[in-house]
Amino acid sequence: MAADVRQAFLGSFFHTPTYGSFEYLEDALVEVDAGGVIVRVVRASDPRHDELARAYRKSGILVELGPGRYGLPGFVDLHVHACQWPQAGIALDEPLDRWLLERTFPLESKFADVEFAHTVYRDLVRQLLARGTTTVVYFGSAHLAASIELARACVDAGQRGLVGKTVMDDPAANPDYYRDASPKKAVEETAQLIREVEAMRPDAPQGVWPVITPRFIPSCTDVVLRGLGNLAAEHDAYVQSHCNEGQWEHDTVLARFGKEDPYALRDFGLLREHSIMAHCTFLTPDEGELFAQVGAGIAHCPISNAYFASSVLPVKRLREQGVHIGLGTDISGGFSPNMYDNIRQAVMASRMLETGVDAQRPEAERGSGDARISVVEALYLATAGGAEALGLPVGTFEPGRAFDLQVIDTRLPYADLTGFGVFDAPEDRLTRILYLSTPENIRQVYVQGRRVIEK
Repeated sequence: MAADVRQAFLGSFFHTPTYGSFEYLEDALVEVDAGGVIVRVVRASDPRHDELARAYRKSGILVELGPGRYGLPGFVDLHVHACQWPQAGIALDEPLDRWLLERTFPLESKFADVEFAHTVYRDLVRQLLARGTTTVVYFGSAHLAASIELARACVDAGQRGLVGKTVMDDPAANPDYYRDASPKKAVEETAQLIREVEAMRPDAPQGVWPVITPRFIPSCTDVVLRGLGNLAAEHDAYVQSHCNEGQWEHDTVLARFGKEDPYALRDFGLLREHSIMAHCTFLTPDEGELFAQVGAGIAHCPISNAYFASSVLPVKRLREQGVHIGLGTDISGGFSPNMYDNIRQAVMASRMLETGVDAQRPEAERGSGDARISVVEALYLATAGGAEALGLPVGTFEPGRAFDLQVIDTRLPYADLTGFGVFDAPEDRLTRILYLSTPENIRQVYVQGRRVIEK
């Protein structure tokens, strides 16, 4: 036994260390140190495997997944509007302007009440953890105190959180009852959020980070965009926003600046390494090259794109250009907090982009061609892809990575995923889990080696 091993996990694990393929670690032993980081993966074929398992079992530090159970990495959700959690599943058949003005903004304004924020955020964090999501990039509301409460909820629950206070200061674009008082105030409060969240790090071994968060260009004045860009450079901070989400945003930014969204964000200092831009469905090949050049990432939100984006993200083309892409639920523009649903929708959307959807058009003109992705590639986006976009050592079961785990039980009554012994190859077991599992199948969740969910 290695002296630095504090926990060991015995079982069968799936992960995607390389885009386009998966690795099945059958009856493997994963050794984890005191900091929750993977020290070594001992395969069943290793001559030391059985002896080590016996020693760890005898010392009381062995966790055995058990028969019919499989380990997957914790999910990385790159785009969640935490203050929209009470709106999930509401009004998605309405146009975006009505959805925002009649539902979203009135709801988000309620987060001026910190007690309300406390109740909602602590429920949301636990709900996401229970669905296997261990790392989340959060939009908070436009309220500083509530956004600090969101970060504290992540720390206390053991979730790896990246938290931003939404900035929306333009009086011409936002309701009087819900916006930043001034560009100066918005930048000052963002700077204070950075200080407050960084002060929480000693209490968060899994990690917690502040994120500079302009809602999107149409909500913000030039002054505040420049101020936030300067703050990002000063602190080398994460940045998140929406970019090229739909036709209206694309046209509005182009009319205002004479340039498309990505170039405007770059010129304000907001498109940079570890910037996470949600949606991006209108990105041209040249704009994809820009993302790859600066190291910015995309939060692909396939469910919400179906409602509000007017288009489908060309994942395959952007991946081939070297762009970092992960998945996002986009609560509440996306109704489901379950990353499994977004994995499934990512595959379906890519097939529809490839083949087209309008049967009244000639087949040759109907789709984009060569755009589909596999469910294994979608799993990569939900785990290692999100980690890559954030520059964090999570998302796979490799030495040096944080041990984030969701344990899937395939032998539950009313949620049986065994397949009756038919199509039982490792690939079949994995795809059955990805397509058919429910939150009930997720029995335990670990973040940084610490168990945070036990069902």
